[in-house]
Amino acid sequence: MEPPLYDYLLANVREHPILRDLREETAAMRGSQMQVSPTQAQLLAMLVQILGAQRCIEVGVFTGYSSLAVALALPESGRLVSCERDERCLEVAKRYYRLAGVAHKVDVKHALAVDSLKSLLESGEASSYDFAFVDADKKMYEEYFELLLKLVRVGGLIVMDNVLWYGRVADPLVNDPKTISIRDFNKKLLEDTRVNISMVPIGDGMTICRKLEYD
Repeated sequence: MEPPLYDYLLANVREHPILRDLREETAAMRGSQMQVSPTQAQLLAMLVQILGAQRCIEVGVFTGYSSLAVALALPESGRLVSCERDERCLEVAKRYYRLAGVAHKVDVKHALAVDSLKSLLESGEASSYDFAFVDADKKMYEEYFELLLKLVRVGGLIVMDNVLWYGRVADPLVNDPKTISIRDFNKKLLEDTRVNISMVPIGDGMTICRKLEYD
């Protein structure tokens, strides 16, 4: 999207002042391109509200922009499990959770996401979550998805980020491990009858998956 149109789009996003402050602080940090856009965060928050979600999971927090948007959209009784292995990034995220007054809604898991998700399943939390968002290690997408499919209820949503991978997935000359992983994941998801899907060209591409009832 060309800058004038993107600027217009941003001007029409209702961005909470705390989210704006976090976005601006993150922009000066290394790896800032990993942060979701305000338009993506607005969509995630709306999906949570449409679902009437109470229990959510995020895999890959970075500095907390998307998780903060979700936490702000949750009711006071809501719970968001935030999985992140980078302690430095988590410290930024936790500071903004406190500033926004939503820290009581967020259960931070500082560990490998796979271990955290398996622990939730072992604790008897299968099919008890309404919504999940994944923006983490691309080579682990398939494993994250399978674990989340067990944790999310029928009718719940799993949103996968970066499915267009800066356009590399469509370039047959690009065959690095991450690109191949995302291509393979997208293909498997297209054929997966356990979910309804919609690939949305927002940000770097997001696929919204709605869990169906299956044997």
